[in-house]
Amino acid sequence: MPSTFKGRDVISISEFTKPDILAVLKKAAQLKKQPQPKLLEGYVLGSCFFEPSTRTRLSFETAMQRLGGRVVGFADPSVTSTKKGETLYDSIRIVSQYTDVIAMRHPLDGAARRATEASDKPIINGGDGANQHPTQTLLDLFTIQETQKKLENLSIAFVGDLKYGRTVHSLAQALTHFNARIYCVAPKNLQMPDYILDELKANKIKFSLHEKMSDILPKVDILYLTRIQEERFPDRMEYEQVKNIYRLTAQDLHGIKKNLRILHPLPRVNELATDVDASPHAYYFEQAHNGLYVREAVLAMVLGKL
Repeated sequence: MPSTFKGRDVISISEFTKPDILAVLKKAAQLKKQPQPKLLEGYVLGSCFFEPSTRTRLSFETAMQRLGGRVVGFADPSVTSTKKGETLYDSIRIVSQYTDVIAMRHPLDGAARRATEASDKPIINGGDGANQHPTQTLLDLFTIQETQKKLENLSIAFVGDLKYGRTVHSLAQALTHFNARIYCVAPKNLQMPDYILDELKANKIKFSLHEKMSDILPKVDILYLTRIQEERFPDRMEYEQVKNIYRLTAQDLHGIKKNLRILHPLPRVNELATDVDASPHAYYFEQAHNGLYVREAVLAMVLGKL
């Protein structure tokens, strides 16, 4: 990776140029093909998860360990001094004195940016509220490239909670580099935020808004499903009205493109039936697995080892 990545914070995908993105994907592919179990010997990752996580936390920790590094941290803020009223700034400042790099998740938008003010070590944003999830975007792009053999000129549909879904916000921004054709499928009150749509317009990316998934299924190369995120809704009644609005089953996969791949950041609830798992179009478990290699690459690159 370019030397400018050593010591760099990874907070928002919008801060990545196209060459930056391609550099990460190239290193991830190399690590997937040829493991380097001693690359990060002597380095320590601070794993600071102020919000529940399975795939992101475990893949960061596994990535660090598979590269020979060590991990300290927490998966439950109630066991930390946060419970005593310690501020995020103070928590991160302390953790940064014990570690070489910090991966964090927090329920508040902008928390990762705030953490960078407290640390002289690289901060990697593992998700902050409904805002950004840059390493998820990188693993999504890695997976799209792996399944389609390219990133340019693809038709991609986002389906589900596009208002609160940080994964789709980050990925839509990244796709402005690759001339994607984007379909946004959501109920009106959960449609993609205007600031993302404005960014697509500014980059001359074609997109359209839809409410029915069936309208777009035959047209796309990638179907990116998301769950309706109960924890993001300020109004419980609003969630109840839309929680089961989309559901993909194996029966729906007639008349689709042969190269279509179904992605999902997981966890799933009702929007993705288990009978889809056996379809050759399903690729969400492989997508989650790819998070390991992408996070290996990001950790090694910000530590100046790749």
